[in-house]
Amino acid sequence: MMEAVAKTKYVRISPRKMRQVLQLVKGKTVEDALDILYFTNKRAAEPIAKTIKSAFANLGNKEEGKRIDMRDVLIKNAYVNGGPTLKRLRPMSMGRAGRIRKRTSHLTIVVEHSS
Repeated sequence: MMEAVAKTKYVRISPRKMRQVLQLVKGKTVEDALDILYFTNKRAAEPIAKTIKSAFANLGNKEEGKRIDMRDVLIKNAYVNGGPTLKRLRPMSMGRAGRIRKRTSHLTIVVEHSS
């Protein structure tokens, strides 16, 4: 069983929103996951699909020259951690300032060649 990892850091989407989309593809084959993400109408779908493609390419590099079919590769593990938060101030009523937290995410995807 060959494994490969791909990480995308500092994605400007909150981890909670990324996890919603990630739940759709966990445990699926790479081909099924990319099909699902193509038709998912969420902003998080694009960076997740990009990271899955990267992990698949990393697996191809590890197995040096062998042809790998997307149907034989499973998404073994996929998770999102919070990255640094960008803090901004916004004027509020009565001369106060309200804090706006622009969250970022770190995405990790592990793929595994099953056959």
